[in-house]
Formats: sequence, structure tokens, C-alpha cells
Amino acid sequence: MAFTRATGKHRAPSRMTRRSANIAGIATLATAGVVGTLASPAVAAPSTTTDTGLTQAIVIGDTLADQLDAQADAQKQAAAKAKAKAEAEAEAKRKAEQRAQEAREAKERAAREAERKRLNTFVAPIANSYVSTGYKTGGSLWSSGSHTGIDFHAGIGTPVHAVGMGTVVEAGPGGAYGNNIVIKMHDGTYTQYGHLSVIQVSVGQSVEPGTQIALSGNTGNTTGPHLHFEARTGPEYGSDIDPVAYLRSHGVTV
Repeated sequence: MAFTRATGKHRAPSRMTRRSANIAGIATLATAGVVGTLASPAVAAPSTTTDTGLTQAIVIGDTLADQLDAQADAQKQAAAKAKAKAEAEAEAKRKAEQRAQEAREAKERAAREAERKRLNTFVAPIANSYVSTGYKTGGSLWSSGSHTGIDFHAGIGTPVHAVGMGTVVEAGPGGAYGNNIVIKMHDGTYTQYGHLSVIQVSVGQSVEPGTQIALSGNTGNTTGPHLHFEARTGPEYGSDIDPVAYLRSHGVTV
């Protein structure tokens, strides 16, 4: 009996047909970018099968993926470097601002300290002068029987200065003292300036060391122009203390 080959849909594809289909599938996978992950049975074709180009497609896919990974890594590294640079610049700026702030604060502290020292400094009431009559000198010239202050040699019109920081509590006629000024000092003591020709401050006015407050003169009970200076524990007559010791205790040589 003779046999004939089956026809129609049951006919197996030829070897050439399978090869063409494999090549087409690989091309499609390569185009879609997924050939590198291909795990199809077609890859496991017998060694006698004609080369389909699949190995080349996989290599190309792996190479592209490696390139993309390398590019992504490079971008990450560049971003990390940019971030690190920005953070370093921000830190440098912060430190510079901190140093500038510290410098300003140090300068301000130095200025305050200098001002504090200046305000706590005492000066002589008459510049480039000397004591012509000492403290507690006896005689009939004084109602108490002795000198309650010291006299500085000075002609009429010589500038008179506040010896330290304080507030004027009296400025005007003072009996035997003539025109006089009394200042309450910042430490609670009082200083008095007598026999003035001109008064240049008023009650309630604040003065600093060296502030010109008057001009010396010859008013009141006096035998000649000079400046009478007293240091007191209170504003009233009779609370006097040694003016020389007082000035020297504040760094003034007389």
C-alpha cells in the first residue's frame, strides 16, 4: 500500500522556516530592548543549527545596559560631588559669617571696655597746675579754723573740669565759696569747685571725666584768683575728706 505525506495545518515547519522565525523574534526582542533577558528555548538549539545571530544580539544588549548603568553611575557621582561642593561652600560661608560675627562682638566688647575705663578715669580739675594751699591748713581765713579743701593755682578764666563722671547737684552762688558747683560722682561721693568766674553747667546735667564745667575766678571769700576744690562724703558743708588722697585713690597725681 502506498502512503502519501500529510498536508494542511498539520504539516511541520521546515528548518529554514524555523530559522527565519528565530531571527525575526530576536530582531523584535533586540528592538524592544529586552533581548538581554531572553530565556527562550530557541537559545538552546542544537550545535548543528545554523548561527541565528542571537549571541550577537545578547552581547549588544548587555553592552548597552552596561553603558546605561555607567552613565547612571556617572550622573550619581556628579550629583554627589555637586551636593558635597554645595555643602562645603555653605559650611565655609557659615564659618566666615561666624568669624565675622565673633570679630564684631570682640570689637564691641573692646569698645565697651574702653568706654568703661574712660568713664571710670579721673582727671585733675585744673590741667598743668599745682596745689597752692593744702588740706586742713589752719588760719583765720576759714570759718571752721582750717582749710576744708585744697586750692589749685589758676588765673581768672582758666578752664575747670569735672574730675570724673557724675551729675551736677548745685550750680550757682555758694556763700563764701562764691560761684560754685557741686557734683555727685558715680561712686556716691561729691566734689565741689569754688570761686568760679563763669559757670558752664546746670543742675541735673551729667558730666564725664574732663568735661569743662566752669572758668576759675576770684568770687566769694578769697585773697586772689584760684580754684577751691573739695571732696566730700555728702553734699553739705562739713562732710569733707582729704582731696589729695581722694584724687590719688582714683589715679590722679597732685
